[in-house]
Amino acid sequence: MSARDRILAKLRGAQPATPNPLPSLDEHFAPRARGESVAERAARFKAGIEAFHAEVHFSTEADWPALLARLCVEKAVGTLLYGDDTPAGRRLDSTTFAGTQLRPWAGKVEDLKADLFHRVGAGFTQARGAIAETGSLILWPSDAEPRTLSLVPPVHFALLDARTIQPTFFDAIRAEGWSAGMPTNALLISGPSKTADIQQTLAYGAHGPKELIVIVTHAEGEPQ
Repeated sequence: MSARDRILAKLRGAQPATPNPLPSLDEHFAPRARGESVAERAARFKAGIEAFHAEVHFSTEADWPALLARLCVEKAVGTLLYGDDTPAGRRLDSTTFAGTQLRPWAGKVEDLKADLFHRVGAGFTQARGAIAETGSLILWPSDAEPRTLSLVPPVHFALLDARTIQPTFFDAIRAEGWSAGMPTNALLISGPSKTADIQQTLAYGAHGPKELIVIVTHAEGEPQ
């Protein structure tokens, strides 16, 4: 018997007669749900993501476009890149954005590189949801809102409906049926870009957005 055969025989002999039962994920994650209201879950999300240097503003469904316009002025955003063929994008009106040019996403990344990296001041996207436990946004890029909008411009504005905030990552996967189909990229964002490559010192804004601003609507759970 070769050494390989002896090793494989030992491994087979160590196998249990029956596989160990899988743990119940429902039982494991159930205590973390906490039975929170929408407002309480939004508050926990806000505390979590602000701990990682993000900025959170609460607004209403009617007023968030005006708030976004005001924040663009405060951040001195000259050009806001966004997906115009989205529910949120269709709400943006250039007459509201004094001093900020609204630029709809159009074309291919290869053709927009120079503008993306040197001229666009901010990107605007909708969030699919969020995770209260970790203070993370969930973004599912699409043709109308490619991931570039949230990963390249120096400022990233994200619109979040508080009713889509889940207690944990597990709850998000289960409640939204992720197993039924996902995009090629699903993004979890917990603050502006950061790195600790140099001497293990955490630095923000090293690559990608230096600022993350989240506008939260329906924080009181009002109906659609």
